[in-house]
Order: sequence, then C-alpha cells, then structure tokens
Amino acid sequence: MSHTGVNSRSPGSVFREFLKDLREAISGSERDFTQIPLGKAILLLSIPMVLEMIMESVFALVDIFFVSRLGAEAVATVGITESLMTIIYAVGIGFSVGTTALVSRRIGEKKPEQAAVAAVQAIFTGILVSLLFALTGIFFARDLLRLMGASETTVETGYMYPAIMLAGNGVIMLLFIINAVFRSSGDAAISMRVLWFANILNIVLDPMLIFGWGPFPEMGVKGAAVATNIGRGTAVMYQLYLLGRGRFRVKVTSAQLVIRMKEIIKLVKLSLGAIGQNLIATASWIFLVWVITSLGEAVVAGYTIAIRIVMFVLLPSWGMANASATLVGQNLGAQKPERAERAAWVVGIGNMVLLGLVSVIFIAFPGPFIGFFINGADEPVAMQSGITCLRVISFGFMVYAMGMVMVNSINGAGDTATPIWIYFVAFWLMEVPLAYVFTRVLDLHIHGVCYAILIGESALTIISMVIFRRGRWKLKVV
Repeated sequence: MSHTGVNSRSPGSVFREFLKDLREAISGSERDFTQIPLGKAILLLSIPMVLEMIMESVFALVDIFFVSRLGAEAVATVGITESLMTIIYAVGIGFSVGTTALVSRRIGEKKPEQAAVAAVQAIFTGILVSLLFALTGIFFARDLLRLMGASETTVETGYMYPAIMLAGNGVIMLLFIINAVFRSSGDAAISMRVLWFANILNIVLDPMLIFGWGPFPEMGVKGAAVATNIGRGTAVMYQLYLLGRGRFRVKVTSAQLVIRMKEIIKLVKLSLGAIGQNLIATASWIFLVWVITSLGEAVVAGYTIAIRIVMFVLLPSWGMANASATLVGQNLGAQKPERAERAAWVVGIGNMVLLGLVSVIFIAFPGPFIGFFINGADEPVAMQSGITCLRVISFGFMVYAMGMVMVNSINGAGDTATPIWIYFVAFWLMEVPLAYVFTRVLDLHIHGVCYAILIGESALTIISMVIFRRGRWKLKVV
C-alpha cells in the first residue's frame, strides 16, 4: 500500500480492521503466513502467542500468591523446586525448539504430512525422556532440596512438592512439544486455548487443594503441585485429541504412530543444541539460587516472588519471540530468507517498545507489586529483597526484549548450535562469576546477583544481534 493510501484511511477504518484481525487471530487463521503482508502475518501470529504466554504468566503469579499464604518456608520450597524444574523446562523447551524448526520448515515447503511425522516423533521422544526425570523425583526429592541448601525443616515439610512436580514432568514436556507443533504450523490460536484451559483449571484447583476448600483435603504446598499436574495433564489429553481430529494444519493419522529413527535422530540433533542452550541458562539460574540461599530463606522468598513477577512480563514477550521463530522457519521453507530476516527485526523492535513501557512502571513503583504477595510488616527482609530484585532487573527489560527475539529467530532457522556458545559466554563467563564475586566477595548482598543478571543478559543481546546480522542462519538446512 502506498504512503498516500495509508494517510487516506480514517482512524475508524484502521481500528475496524484491527478488530477484524484480532478476531481472526484469536479464533484461528487459515492464511499462508509466507504470502500475506508481513505486518499482518506478525499480528495474526503474535496475538495468540502473547495471550498464550500471558496466561502462563498469570498462572505463575497465582500459584505463588496462594503458596505465599503458607509462609516464607513454603515459598522457598517452591522457589528451590522451580530452580530444579528449570532443567526439565530446558529439555522440554529444547525439544519444542527442534519441533518448531522442523514443523515450520515443512509447512513452509507445503509438506503437512512430513510435519505430522516430525510431531509424532517429538512426542515419542518427550515421553521417553520424561520417565528418567520422574524416577529421579520419586526417589531423591529430599536429597535434591538438601543439595540446594534448604533447611531441614523445609526439607521435611515440603519434600512432597518437588517429588510430585518431578514425577509429573511428562505433562510439562508434552505440553511444550505439542503446543510447539500447533504454534509453528500456524495454528497458534490452538496453543493459546490449550494453555488457557490448563492454567484456568490449575487456578481453580490451587486454593481448593492447598487450603482444603469444600470437600477437598488440606494438602498445603503439596496441593499446588497436584493442581498443576491435573491442569496440565488434562490439557495434554485435549492436545492429543486435537492432533487426531484432523481439522488443523497438522493431522496425525494411525499410520504415522510408529517410531522412525531417522526422524528422531534429526529432531534430537536440532533439539540438543536448544537443550544445551537452556541447560546452560537454567544451570546458571540454579547457581544464582545457590548463591542467594546463603543470604537466608527470607531473601530467597523475596527473590522468588520478584522473578515470578519478571516472568509475568517476559513470558508474553516470549510469545512475540515465538512468532518470530515461526515466521523465520516458514519463510525459509518458502525460499524467502530476506522476508524472514525482516520479520525478526520488526518483531524485536515491537518487543522492545512493549517491555520498555513496563520497565518504567516496575522501576518507579516496585513496592506494590511485591507487597501483593508479601506482608511487609511480617516479612520485612523478604519484602525489601523482592523490591530490590524487581527494580534492578527491570532496568534491562528493553535489552532482554531484543535478545530473546534474536535467539529465537536463529533457533527457528534450525541453527540451534550457535546460541549455545552465546549463552555460555553471557551466563557462565559473565553472569555466574559476577554473581559470586558481587555477592560473596564484595558483599553486595542481593544487589550483587541482580547486577550480574543485568550484565549477563545485556551481553547475550549484543552478541546475538551481531550474529543474526551476519546472516549465516539463512543457509541452515533442516
């Protein structure tokens, strides 16, 4: 459309067109995202992905809101367990990245049957891997809490939480993988609805099982784990039903329900790079929790709540980054590398604007957000620690916004190896040693860890932008 054409349109017509696109994005679009105007493609894909991640972030906050009513020890149990669960998230996200690269490329090549084959092999692989984590959680939950520095009281009162969460990790793994299938094929609205269903069910069950409302037993922090697994498990069953129903871009038939080692090997090769990235990143977060545990459980509680609030904001931005990954993969499959590159930069700039606005609020008024979860009069150390973390980390929001889009776009192209060393440099050569030195050597307390996060994430963004601009990812064959 010409410049004159844009100016000739009334604000009312522009708004009506936006509402039309919004309805299409939420209900599900059947358009070819490699053919329609790039701005519309970004809008139709990113809206359901952002809404999907908003629901996930709401779940994280609601979960910790109810658990925080049980006291700092319960919050610390959840925080320590979440740091352990990040390893599972790393593997699940890794497989979802490999799945995204394969499925989006096949859809761009107009080969939906091959996309379905990749989806089935990813599901088989996720089930097998999740069994290993489940056994670890069932038999070693207490030992894992002790290893992370939890007090003996926390271990004995809260060990069932990590035991249940780790035992049920398969539902997390499959939820990530199958939603990646829908998302990367272009059916992002399905992923959105599945996650909303899972998390609304969890939110309803949380207070009932934690506090024993109605006919339910009072299970304490253990109830939060049970609610989460029921919600996500039910969602996985719904996902499997939709894959076999055959009304969407990827349809799984009975003939495809066989193990195909060639496809699994291809998936694993792609996923290993992404798993490596996430393990490097999440291992660094585990290290940060270990550093913070030396400051006391009240500080851990404050840090846990601040990070949950940060994730509340960053997860929707990951939705934007996921849209970029899908567009990059599909456009490379359609032999349109320049359009793929342009999509990533446009999404990245939009993400920076979004997070930049939020950062201003968190920097200026962090207290009310932390105070929503912590009674400052009863837990002054936890309150102050949370305020410090939220304010300092928020200074880097605009930088994080571009970094996550750049890394996801490289992954979406099928180059999952390059981000490994980006993560290693940013987190293990910068963030981790700085956190230890700032906190343990220079005695900067919780400020030290927050400064280290800010520096490490900023380094990741700068490095990934330089690499993306060089464009070698365009040559990746998957």
